[in-house]
Amino acid sequence: MIFGIGPGEFIGLAILAIFFVGPERLPKFSSDAAKFLKKVKNMANTATTELRENLGPGFEDLQPSDLNPKTFIKKQLAGALDDEKPRNAPQPKIDPDLL
Repeated sequence: MIFGIGPGEFIGLAILAIFFVGPERLPKFSSDAAKFLKKVKNMANTATTELRENLGPGFEDLQPSDLNPKTFIKKQLAGALDDEKPRNAPQPKIDPDLL
């Protein structure tokens, strides 16, 4: 799957492209679209790199998906919960008579 598009959807988009763009202009259109996507990808990579550099130490492993508010909150809560419990702390035992 490319960009969340399945094979059937991809074939449908190709048929629509041939219909709307025309078979004679389709190669140039697809080449221009590929160049545009490459530029967008390079811009996104550059922006991510600049963001990592400007934020400073501690953000070397920053991913764009980490900036999603839901992901950020989940990550922070998981980190806070991990910090509360020591790694080698004994596990509490339940008295079988209480069950």
